Amino acid sequence: MIRTLAALLALLPAPAMAQAYQCTLPRSIEPIRPVAPDGPARKLPVAGYTLAASWSPDYCKTSGDTRSMQCSHRNGRFGFILHGLWPEAKSGGAPQWCASAPLPSPEVVRRNLCMTPSPGLLMHEWLKHGTCMTGKPEKYFKVGAILWRSIRWPDADLLSRRKGLTVGDLRKAFVARNPAWKEEYVGVDLSRTGWLREVRLCYGKDFMPKRCSRGQFGPSDSASLKIWRGL
Repeated sequence: MIRTLAALLALLPAPAMAQAYQCTLPRSIEPIRPVAPDGPARKLPVAGYTLAASWSPDYCKTSGDTRSMQCSHRNGRFGFILHGLWPEAKSGGAPQWCASAPLPSPEVVRRNLCMTPSPGLLMHEWLKHGTCMTGKPEKYFKVGAILWRSIRWPDADLLSRRKGLTVGDLRKAFVARNPAWKEEYVGVDLSRTGWLREVRLCYGKDFMPKRCSRGQFGPSDSASLKIWRGL
């Protein structure tokens, strides 16, 4: 699986760091503790995947977080960040919380921080989602990184200045930069007031882009969209 993804990635031109602006890794991080499950364990067959990309400026605005790596600007400024790679099932909810061990080492967490600039979020994503895909944290993060680096993100700052911006405009801008994708493969998550929170990319079990389910897809193309710049 990893070899196939790596071979596909090698055919692509090197992307920018997914709108991580001048990201620098911290020298070290403190040991990370396990996180408490936020729902029941579900061990279900994996039928596909979602690659969730959060729009960092909106998170930093709404959370009030000013001290973390993601929001403090001490280690860089972030646009789209990798929220996580989520396994999906055909029915019965998504697989989650399949195991409580092993835990990723601080070094494994550290080297993924320019994609997901939060040690706690990396731990959460591994335990909630990664344990349902593989028994090795480093393998889970490697697969997520290969997919992440294959993506070219549209200029969300430029889009945010467009009058009458819609969700469809964002999907079109994404597909324009990623010709292998179609608009129906691109899910979008908005706040209740119409601000961009997340883009959710839909994959089949073979890690090839596929049509999103209704729940993954989110608002229709005609829905109004606002993008908080905050950069």
